[in-house]
Amino acid sequence: MSTETSANDDPRSGRTITLTQTDDGWWVARDEPTGVASQGETRQDALDNLDEAVALHKGEVGESIDTEEDEQQVLEELGIDPDEVVLTRSEHDGLPDFM
Repeated sequence: MSTETSANDDPRSGRTITLTQTDDGWWVARDEPTGVASQGETRQDALDNLDEAVALHKGEVGESIDTEEDEQQVLEELGIDPDEVVLTRSEHDGLPDFM
């Protein structure tokens, strides 16, 4: 349940961002054109996190994972068993688009 919601057009970026404060005091920021959302303990934290999330979504930051070997290396660095990912993909017919 939200305690406050507002939509703001950012004239600098042309984006519409919705800010919602949850009952536990956290802020959720959503970039309406992309559907990307993030959160933070303050409004500014939520907006900063949203900027990073949108940039990742658009491929403006971060490194591309183009091969299975690249993917395996990244998963191992994150402490995720690549074999579990393969098994989960086979059990669930692939991964969602955000993966």
